[in-house]
Amino acid sequence: MGTPDFAVASLRALCAAGHDVAAVVTKPDSPKNRGMKLMPSAVKKAALELGLPVYTPEKLKTAETAELLASFKADVFAVVAFGRLLPKHILEMPPLGCVNVHGSLLPKYRGSAPVQWTVLNGDRTGGVTTMLLDEGMDTGATLLSASVDVGEYESFGSLYERLADVGAELLVRTLDGLVDGSVTPVPQDDALATYAPPVTKDMCPVDWERSVVDIINKIRGLDPSPAANADIGGVRFKLFGARPTGRRSDLPAGSVAGTDKQGIEVVCGGGETLVITELQAPGGKRMRAADYLRGHPLA
Repeated sequence: MGTPDFAVASLRALCAAGHDVAAVVTKPDSPKNRGMKLMPSAVKKAALELGLPVYTPEKLKTAETAELLASFKADVFAVVAFGRLLPKHILEMPPLGCVNVHGSLLPKYRGSAPVQWTVLNGDRTGGVTTMLLDEGMDTGATLLSASVDVGEYESFGSLYERLADVGAELLVRTLDGLVDGSVTPVPQDDALATYAPPVTKDMCPVDWERSVVDIINKIRGLDPSPAANADIGGVRFKLFGARPTGRRSDLPAGSVAGTDKQGIEVVCGGGETLVITELQAPGGKRMRAADYLRGHPLA
């Protein structure tokens, strides 16, 4: 059970490891892009390429869905970024339980956006945990975990892709361990829990009064989507890359302190400056800030 790209790596890994994938369950096709054409999920596309049967139930709490899932006689349900909460009767259906791949080191960052908050908060360590789903929000017993170092300027998109692969390998190890008894559930310590709520578009505007570190973390934590944005020189840009300059300015926060081959230098809180290295102008493509400046010098 899965929906976005993050889950595709796990699906492919299960097949490559020789597991018998009885069926793939994903969200129904949804309208996307300007034409609002119905498009399949990334998991559905991958499953069809792999020749696997795919099901897209509109609702999970119906008798029809319960009968469908029971008909597979699966030992375990592997759930990766499915995006839907499983009701109790489904959670209790497979003998080995419902094994979930979560993009954090639980109980840290329970919730829907663990990878993004890892980057937004400037963490230098992230990871993946496999767990048994229960009726709570990522509260089930953990099974295995794997940590990774987060690059100082690594984007959410880059970490997301890396953790998808780490999670896929961890899922295979977890299922093998459940079968041979080498992996046993460990209850989470709720007192240590933190949360990763959904990332929304109202988080995207940059507050230049914040510190250089905070602003850089926001830019990379929202890269590639939904993307931080700000008015610079009278243009509303999406921002994708930034670095500290180590310099200071007496100009007000948000002012352009200069431009050069690195990009656009902007003043932040406390007078520190950063340089925007990658951006996207309205109606344009994502590009290096220096390339944009060649054809659009800032006033």
